[in-house]
Amino acid sequence: MQTFESASADTAPVRDLFPGIRLRSLWSGPVASAHVLEMAPGSIWEGIDVHEPGPEEVYVVDGVFNDGTRDYPAGSFIHCPAGSSHVPQTTQGCTLFLFYPEG
Repeated sequence: MQTFESASADTAPVRDLFPGIRLRSLWSGPVASAHVLEMAPGSIWEGIDVHEPGPEEVYVVDGVFNDGTRDYPAGSFIHCPAGSSHVPQTTQGCTLFLFYPEG
C-alpha cells in the first residue's frame, strides 16, 4: 500500500524571499517540489526569476499575478518552460501554487 503525504499551507514553514513575498514549502521529493507563494499588494520579485534546471507550473489561487508582461487572475494556470524567465509581481496581491516537476 502506498503512503500519502500531505501538508497545510497554514502550518507549512514560511521563508521570506523578498519584501512582501513569502514561500511556504509543502512537499519536496527527490527531484520535484510543491509550494505556496504569497505576494502582498505592490510586491515585486527582486531581479529575474529564471526557471532552471526545469520548468515551473503556476496556478493562481487568488488575486491577480503579473509575470512582468501580463496579468493572470485567480483560476489561471501558467506553464513556464525550462530556461524561461519573468519578473513576478502583483499590484493587488496574490497567492500562487507552484510546482517544480524537475527541480
